[in-house]
Amino acid sequence: MATYVIFFHLTHQGLDHLKGSPSRIDQARKTFEEHGAKVKDVYLMMGHAQYDSMFLVEAPNDETVSQLALTLEVAGNVRSETHRAFTLEEFRKIVGGVPAQK
Repeated sequence: MATYVIFFHLTHQGLDHLKGSPSRIDQARKTFEEHGAKVKDVYLMMGHAQYDSMFLVEAPNDETVSQLALTLEVAGNVRSETHRAFTLEEFRKIVGGVPAQK
């Protein structure tokens, strides 16, 4: 499965319902699993960061992880930004296919 990093930013609604965040994270994990993806880790950010939390996710494909991120967004508590992440071994394979410099 592919690895993704999903960054979340709380909306005004999310801040108004902040106390429910832990249970929403638990529910998000279940939703991801029901769709064949897995939330490997969850991190909450501190400071004046652009993002409030981050999920490290394994999913079968881009479409699945995109659908899941949008599913969380439509509830109105967060906005998200999703990035494909590559392991070092995946990166080695990618770089191996780049033509040599002249």
